[in-house]
Amino acid sequence: MKIIKEIFIEDLVREFPEAVEYLMNHGIHCLLCGEPAWGTLETAAREKGFSLEQIDVFVNELNALQKEEI
Repeated sequence: MKIIKEIFIEDLVREFPEAVEYLMNHGIHCLLCGEPAWGTLETAAREKGFSLEQIDVFVNELNALQKEEI
Protein backbone atom coordinates (compact mmCIF):
# COMPACT_ATOMS: atom_id res chain seq x y z
CA MET A 1 0.00 0.00 0.00
CA LYS A 2 1.31 3.44 -0.89
CA ILE A 3 0.63 6.01 1.81
CA ILE A 4 -0.41 9.44 0.57
CA LYS A 5 -1.52 12.50 2.51
CA GLU A 6 -5.08 11.99 1.27
CA ILE A 7 -5.32 8.54 2.87
CA PHE A 8 -8.07 8.18 5.42
CA ILE A 9 -6.66 7.52 8.88
CA GLU A 10 -9.10 4.61 9.25
CA ASP A 11 -7.60 2.96 6.14
CA LEU A 12 -4.04 3.73 7.23
CA VAL A 13 -4.59 2.17 10.67
CA ARG A 14 -6.36 -0.87 9.23
CA GLU A 15 -3.68 -1.51 6.60
CA PHE A 16 -0.65 -0.43 8.64
CA PRO A 17 -1.39 -0.56 12.40
CA GLU A 18 2.19 0.42 13.21
CA ALA A 19 1.30 3.91 11.97
CA VAL A 20 -0.62 4.55 15.21
CA GLU A 21 2.56 4.77 17.30
CA TYR A 22 4.26 6.96 14.69
CA LEU A 23 1.33 9.39 14.54
CA MET A 24 0.98 9.59 18.30
CA ASN A 25 4.72 10.20 18.70
CA HIS A 26 4.36 13.11 16.27
CA GLY A 27 1.49 14.79 18.10
CA ILE A 28 -1.45 13.39 16.18
CA HIS A 29 -3.38 11.96 19.09
CA CYS A 30 -6.80 11.90 17.41
CA LEU A 31 -6.62 8.12 17.51
CA LEU A 32 -7.41 8.19 21.23
CA CYS A 33 -10.59 10.24 21.00
CA GLY A 34 -12.81 7.29 20.16
CA GLU A 35 -14.37 8.91 17.12
CA PRO A 36 -15.41 6.38 14.48
CA ALA A 37 -13.86 8.46 11.67
CA TRP A 38 -10.87 10.76 11.70
CA GLY A 39 -10.60 12.07 8.14
CA THR A 40 -7.44 12.11 6.10
CA LEU A 41 -3.86 12.15 7.30
CA GLU A 42 -3.51 15.64 5.87
CA THR A 43 -6.62 16.94 7.64
CA ALA A 44 -5.60 15.46 10.99
CA ALA A 45 -2.07 16.88 10.71
CA ARG A 46 -3.27 20.33 9.61
CA GLU A 47 -5.71 20.44 12.54
CA LYS A 48 -2.67 19.94 14.79
CA GLY A 49 -0.86 22.84 13.10
CA PHE A 50 1.51 20.95 10.83
CA SER A 51 2.59 22.53 7.54
CA LEU A 52 2.31 20.85 4.15
CA GLU A 53 6.07 20.30 4.21
CA GLN A 54 5.81 18.50 7.56
CA ILE A 55 2.94 16.40 6.26
CA ASP A 56 5.07 15.39 3.27
CA VAL A 57 7.77 14.27 5.73
CA PHE A 58 5.18 12.19 7.60
CA VAL A 59 4.11 10.54 4.34
CA ASN A 60 7.69 9.76 3.35
CA GLU A 61 8.59 8.41 6.80
CA LEU A 62 5.43 6.28 7.02
CA ASN A 63 6.16 4.78 3.60
CA ALA A 64 9.73 4.03 4.68
CA LEU A 65 8.52 2.44 7.93
CA GLN A 66 6.04 0.34 6.04
CA LYS A 67 8.80 -0.97 3.75
CA GLU A 68 10.86 -1.93 6.82
CA GLU A 69 7.94 -4.03 8.11
CA ILE A 70 7.77 -6.17 4.96
